[in-house]
Amino acid sequence: PITDPAGNPGFPGFDGMSASVSLGWVAAMQEQGIPVTFAYISDAHDLHTPNPATDTTTNMAQGPGEAGYVQQLHAYDQAFAKFFQRLAADGITPDNTEFVFTVEEGDHFVGGQPSNPGCDGVTTPCDWSHVTCPTTTTPTCPSNDIGEINANLRGLLATERNNTTPFDVHSDMAPAVYLHGNPARDAAVTRTFERDIGAVTATDPYTGLTEPVTDKLVDRVGMKTLHMITGDPLRTPTFVDFLDPDYFGFAGASNCASPCAQVQPGFAWNHGGIAPEIATTWVGFAGPGFRQLGQTGSVWSDHTDLRPTMLSSLGLRDDYAHDGRVITDLFDPGALPPSLRTNGNTLRRLGEVYKQVNAPFGAVGGATIDASTAALLGDDATYQRLEGTLEQLTAERDAVAAAMRQLLEAAAFDGRPVDERQAERLITRGEQLIERFGKLVPRS
Repeated sequence: PITDPAGNPGFPGFDGMSASVSLGWVAAMQEQGIPVTFAYISDAHDLHTPNPATDTTTNMAQGPGEAGYVQQLHAYDQAFAKFFQRLAADGITPDNTEFVFTVEEGDHFVGGQPSNPGCDGVTTPCDWSHVTCPTTTTPTCPSNDIGEINANLRGLLATERNNTTPFDVHSDMAPAVYLHGNPARDAAVTRTFERDIGAVTATDPYTGLTEPVTDKLVDRVGMKTLHMITGDPLRTPTFVDFLDPDYFGFAGASNCASPCAQVQPGFAWNHGGIAPEIATTWVGFAGPGFRQLGQTGSVWSDHTDLRPTMLSSLGLRDDYAHDGRVITDLFDPGALPPSLRTNGNTLRRLGEVYKQVNAPFGAVGGATIDASTAALLGDDATYQRLEGTLEQLTAERDAVAAAMRQLLEAAAFDGRPVDERQAERLITRGEQLIERFGKLVPRS
């Protein structure tokens, strides 16, 4: 019977999605003839049982090498082994079935050092503390504490910058900030607020050092480049604040009577930001027609590429316009349709430039975040100059990316090989755009 951790009927949700549960359902569905199945598996570095909704004594987050973390990793390994053995017994193998495994994003660990530095997590579990600090009873954090640093942005703004402008925030390590009244992006209240939030500091409970809370900022101009504008204008924030990756921003009281920067051990693996360990993920493909590349970092892709790659490999198509492209590097040449083999080198180069131009974590995306940060933290003249150039370059990028996407989609799903002359022109325009975005501000 499918139940949640408390025994209630129904799918258990995030904290009940261990590898054995999720993979068991996938195997059952495959055995019942459901040809396409998707499943999610909860992370292994948080303790998901007992039920966190009812058991407040359980420390959810685990530090690297901590006993609970290692035990869950071992359980996940066993679950995957049983999964593949079970499917193989059913005749479901990579010879006739496509397997795709990936992660939604990476995580950034926030914590000190284990109290037993020689630990390896296998023969010797690592020893971590799980303490909320600083508090009146625990004014100094243990050196082996874990937990993200919760930052009260409203309190910091009021106490350090005397800024009490009303705002709402989607709490996160990259909090989305909504100023009340939805002022224009270049209104005085908006510009002052952005500069103030970029200037607030906090004392890191782990190091005792005073440091900026904000790392990068992007408003609606840069958000358009990064594909972050929503379909409903009221849902699009005034700006997004990419914090120091150790911090998790929220809006509490407009004072720091309670610490405005405090370790909360319930969560120690921050995500949702732009730190490299979060942005750099992996995907594994296995199945008919795929090369056995092993582990390689030579292919630049992101999640938008997975859907077209899977559809092409299965000989399927739909009317969905993809933001990604088929990752042709993964295939045995004979497994690709003729339209993806013809002028294949040009197609590959077009796809590579397309990703750097259009993907949020590509070269253009990185340059945009740097330029937006310089604009929002700079004076009004700097702001107007950089934002105006960003708007112009983004309009050009959108046109080039649309033309590239049309060629890539036609080759993947309409049987039309790329026109080399047209593709070369677009490659050149894309490379020029990357260079122009990169010159907006020096990369940090």
